[in-house]
Amino acid sequence: MSSAHHPENRFKQPTFKATLLALVIATSLAACGGGDGKQAAAGQTPPPPVVSVVTVENTTVEVSNELPGRLEASREAQVRARAAGIVQKRLFTEGSYVKAGQPLFQIDNAPYVANLETARAQLATAEANLAKANADVARYAPLVSEGAVSKQEYDAAIAQQRLGRAQVQAAKAAIKTAQINVGYAYVTAPISGHIGRAMVTEGALVGQGEATQLATIQQTSTLYVNLTQATGEIMKLRQAMADGNITLVDGRPEVTILLEDGSEYGQKGRLLFTDVTVDENTGQMALRAEVPNPDNILLPGMYVRVKVPQAEIANASLIPQQAVTRSNQGDIVMVVNADGSFAPRPVKISRSQGSYWVVTSGLKQGDKVIVDGMAAVGMTQAKKVQTQAWKDPSKNKAAPAAQAPATASAPAAKAASQPEAK
Repeated sequence: MSSAHHPENRFKQPTFKATLLALVIATSLAACGGGDGKQAAAGQTPPPPVVSVVTVENTTVEVSNELPGRLEASREAQVRARAAGIVQKRLFTEGSYVKAGQPLFQIDNAPYVANLETARAQLATAEANLAKANADVARYAPLVSEGAVSKQEYDAAIAQQRLGRAQVQAAKAAIKTAQINVGYAYVTAPISGHIGRAMVTEGALVGQGEATQLATIQQTSTLYVNLTQATGEIMKLRQAMADGNITLVDGRPEVTILLEDGSEYGQKGRLLFTDVTVDENTGQMALRAEVPNPDNILLPGMYVRVKVPQAEIANASLIPQQAVTRSNQGDIVMVVNADGSFAPRPVKISRSQGSYWVVTSGLKQGDKVIVDGMAAVGMTQAKKVQTQAWKDPSKNKAAPAAQAPATASAPAAKAASQPEAK
């Protein structure tokens, strides 16, 4: 008789299978129950699984678009040689701050000084000729009536007088021209600002045929940032401004500047204008914003990112996108109740903001929305959960701040730092 049909084995085999099944169940319960295998095997209920939640805080959410832009000086002036000659001296330090009217270059002015002296001599000659003509006219005037001087001689004297006056005026104009040229030999700053490198050196011949550029001065206390935006977004911005849904400063929306490393610049800018034409190739319009730069942290030519406001949504909240289940039937989140139970909650979403959804209805202040951990809940078929604060991975990393979602005036989500049993 085989061992399988032995009378004693008929009783031993089921006992072995039951024992094996009990071990498997005990192991599974130990894994689900956080390692307390003995309690699970003894029939005790395992603790509720832990889920990560965000605590809803309804506030005013500022919706913005993040656009790339490039900085440029608010004013830029080219320093040019207006007088021809040899550069004798550079009178400034490259990269320094210069004031309007400050001498920057000295051009050899000897020819212009000589021309000035010549013009002065011509003026003296013209004034002498005019004085003689005035004397002739004064002497001939009473003699004409007596017939001692002919009318023709008197008329000639008057003509000479007029010619003398014209010569004096021409000589004075020549002096002014010579003085201007002497002044042009000292090239001065047209505006105040930071001056760059000198484009010529001592000994260079400048101003021959055209006004040679010598340097560039930029005003950097205030900078412009140029950017582009889709026409649809610009129309939304204009409508939001018209409806009063955007906070304005001096009638202009405020913008936030993000530096190349992702950090936020300490000064707020403001939007100045939008272009009146649309790029037919891209369907975008040009924008310009003004940014204060009192400490010269920003430099012309730098690339930055600009957060341009689009709207302010009252009584809204920012919820991580992974916490929302979207379908054709609607959007749903899982909300934890006070007793640790949880239930689905339909919500209304306005738009996205970074890695968050802007929720405008369906949630109230203090609601705890599950972000992570529902997979463990599904495996254990738990009816209640424990909660812990969800941490945004993008904020935990040493990542640029530009990658983080825009926030409202108050935090969009708060939660307790320690798990709490429900």
